[in-house]
Amino acid sequence: MSRLREKMIRDIQLRNFSTATQDSYINSVAGLAKHYRRSPDLISPAEIQDYVIYLLKERNLAIGTCHVIITALRFFYSVTLGGDKDRAPIPEIKNSRRLPEILSGEELERLFAAVKNIKHRALLMTAYGGGLRAGELVQLKVTDIHSDRMTPHKSSHQQTPCP
Repeated sequence: MSRLREKMIRDIQLRNFSTATQDSYINSVAGLAKHYRRSPDLISPAEIQDYVIYLLKERNLAIGTCHVIITALRFFYSVTLGGDKDRAPIPEIKNSRRLPEILSGEELERLFAAVKNIKHRALLMTAYGGGLRAGELVQLKVTDIHSDRMTPHKSSHQQTPCP
């Protein structure tokens, strides 16, 4: 294992990042080094920017994936290599927001009718009707439902909605 990799792992562990974040950060920096076939500390800021463009345009990676890679590269250059924030001058990537597709009443009826198990249908209808994510749905309790309106209300154990 290289000295830089060991230092980066130590920097990540000192900040108590999750194992998944650690793996993601290490793989992101390794991807940059592999792309240029040299140590990441020898890669110029312009090359870092070119790599991000390559990820977006040629590899067609999702914006979210690119955000993780950019964050990892910023961490590596600013923390592991000693605080030089100008080393990885990567601007924030604008995330294009797509509105969710709204299903027609007929489409909803077909969707719900396709689910034969009544419990699964109730879960699907609750998730769709309440705009709940899967994690919120599995944590939902009877006390989280307004009995008069039959709608879920925000509970302290549910996740906050995405902006």
